[in-house]
Amino acid sequence: MIYLDHAATTAVYPEVIREMTPYLHEYYYNPSGAYKEGRLLHKKLDEIRIGLAESIHAKPQEIIFTSGGTESDNWVLVNAARTLSGKGRHIITSAMEHHAILHTCQFLESCGFEVTYLTVNREGFVEPAVLEQAIRPDTILISVMYANNEIGTLQPVRELGQIAQKNSIPFHTDAVQAYAHIPIDVSEAPIDFLSVSAHKFGGPKGVGFLYAGEGTPLSPLLYGGAQEQGRRAGTENVAGIVGMGKAAQLSLEHMNEYALQESVLRDHLMHRILSEIPMTRLNGSSKKRLPGNLNVSFQGIDGATLIAMLETKDIYVSGGSACSSADQAPSHVLHAIGLPDDMALGALRITVGHENTMEEINETFENIRSFVQELRQIS
Repeated sequence: MIYLDHAATTAVYPEVIREMTPYLHEYYYNPSGAYKEGRLLHKKLDEIRIGLAESIHAKPQEIIFTSGGTESDNWVLVNAARTLSGKGRHIITSAMEHHAILHTCQFLESCGFEVTYLTVNREGFVEPAVLEQAIRPDTILISVMYANNEIGTLQPVRELGQIAQKNSIPFHTDAVQAYAHIPIDVSEAPIDFLSVSAHKFGGPKGVGFLYAGEGTPLSPLLYGGAQEQGRRAGTENVAGIVGMGKAAQLSLEHMNEYALQESVLRDHLMHRILSEIPMTRLNGSSKKRLPGNLNVSFQGIDGATLIAMLETKDIYVSGGSACSSADQAPSHVLHAIGLPDDMALGALRITVGHENTMEEINETFENIRSFVQELRQIS
């Protein structure tokens, strides 16, 4: 198998599995327990919280464990609606956000809130001037993702956050694709909220964290116990959090090494596709993108058919976000950067991981070229 869909999910590190296993059957206690074992687990969670905070230059009390990126994204938007509606009912996001943001915005619109969906340029960037023009006196939140999950574009988060800060508006960024793949520093960029999901960097599914800057209002999304300083009720997923902590440690230790490996493989495949297969197009920026991300369109080709043909060779890629893989409509991200339907429907998202090899990349290219030629001959 050649797995090239790391933006959808990653394999759990063997070290993470070993680290998690004792917390599933040996240290299975409730960290809220008043007895020694419970206190020890609570201390373990605090240690992991400190490590995750240090990874983005935050304070431990600003890290809240969640079930992943979707929960964190939903929480930030719903929190703004709850806590800031007295100031206004206007939210700003971009037209190419993950559906965890877009569908929550649609829900809030049904509740009487107004949402501005910022346009992006042909490479997928939100231009600071466009954000400036969209701000209104009643704007209560700005949410723009750190790195796009389909085309890998890295947004100018620092500049966007500075604009939000200048206008006293909370700024959120969905960093699910970015965290542990590129450096993030919330002390340098004005970020009030940041979402992370463990399964994107070698951790288990169903766990993540939300960074919420100290002093920023945050109402609970879930009600019940006093976990997470009363901000997120429910018994903590101890094994999952332990796994996330270990995965973050490993990924951050090797981040520069892995980024170099992935970008070399990505660039090699990108060059071969664009130079050796006619009528192809790179989607997104050629430089300011995630190290392992490659999104290309093949004119006159049905992307879903090409993906299915590659699967027959045990090569796994995608057409876009895994969360919308059942949707046959053109990608909203590719529409946002101005692609017509025929090019958007002919797109492949290929996301390289550090486990991949040059031999796999070349084999993938040869199969893509062969199948594209076959499909064009048929049509």
